[in-house]
Amino acid sequence: MTRRLPIALTALATLFASAGVASAHVKYVTPGSEPVAVLEFLVEALSNPFNLVVLGLGAVAVGVGLVGYLRVRPAQHDVAVLRSSLADYRDLLPWLLRLSVGLPLVGAGFSGYFFAPIVEPAAPTFVRLFGITVGFLLLFGFGTRLVAATGLLAYLVGLVFDPSLVLAFEYVPAFIALALVGGGRPSADQLVAKLAADDRTFYSRIDPFYRAVAVPFVERVRPYETYVPTILRVGLGLSFIYLGVAQKLMNPGEALAVVAKYDLTAVVPVAPELWVVGAGLTEALVGVMLIAGLFTRAFSGVAFALFTTTLFGLPDDPVLAHISLFGLVSALLVTGAGPFSLDAWLQDVDSETSDSDAVDDGLVRGRIAPDDGR
Repeated sequence: MTRRLPIALTALATLFASAGVASAHVKYVTPGSEPVAVLEFLVEALSNPFNLVVLGLGAVAVGVGLVGYLRVRPAQHDVAVLRSSLADYRDLLPWLLRLSVGLPLVGAGFSGYFFAPIVEPAAPTFVRLFGITVGFLLLFGFGTRLVAATGLLAYLVGLVFDPSLVLAFEYVPAFIALALVGGGRPSADQLVAKLAADDRTFYSRIDPFYRAVAVPFVERVRPYETYVPTILRVGLGLSFIYLGVAQKLMNPGEALAVVAKYDLTAVVPVAPELWVVGAGLTEALVGVMLIAGLFTRAFSGVAFALFTTTLFGLPDDPVLAHISLFGLVSALLVTGAGPFSLDAWLQDVDSETSDSDAVDDGLVRGRIAPDDGR
């Protein structure tokens, strides 16, 4: 057993570094497979001592790393500067969300699928017009809130008729977030609002919509904008858990077919079962941590790395279908966890227990005061 430990450690490091290659929408790249009994697969995978050692070491490494960071808090000021720098982009969050949704929708429209590449309805003309129209309106930022609500309604209706649309569930939090934050800047909405708000312009006298509908709606939803990070991380967390559990652990046949198709055991020489279980558990862990809002930016970075390795590791994986995930994860890097998160609770605890003379507010809260010149 002691001789196997270095081998297990090497396999663990390589496996988790490469886990993103198998962390994809299996349905998008699977070549087809024979069904595999889930229980038999899990029993076989977890009854292998080597697999158990690798997975156990991975769990211990993650746990020790998180607890160790909370106890030691290394490079606190570096972390504070990083958080402050990312938070400076919050005013561009609506633009980032519009790009994250608009680009893949335009691509879906031109490709003829409805949100997810495996969903190709019998009315291709409508699907193409829907994707292109909604996508371009979001990219231009014109009628953003209304367009986002329309997109959300279309997705939910489609989900009722075709449950496989759950593969693109990330559109739900994205549309909700856009309905709350609007077009932001730069956007056509911003330009129209400036024209409509200025009583000296001719446009302000002929626009019946801005003051009667737009302004009251914005005032009504503004208090809820603070929950956008919560909506994004919970929605993304659910997507990751679904991809890890339903697409891999509960669907081992197709997941094993993907491992065989890309010869992933040549990348990391471990059993195919360990590839599938490792990728599934990694995605599930990212999902749980995002929902809990613990180390949100760190695990958003992990998610970004998973998508990147998938992009380069699986040559025929549809890139457009992952742009929304790339964008939403990037949005979480900017916003952090938001309300109802363990990160927020830890910050409150730090604020109450830290010595204000020893640790400044920038270090505790993850931001730098305007007059902090260090």
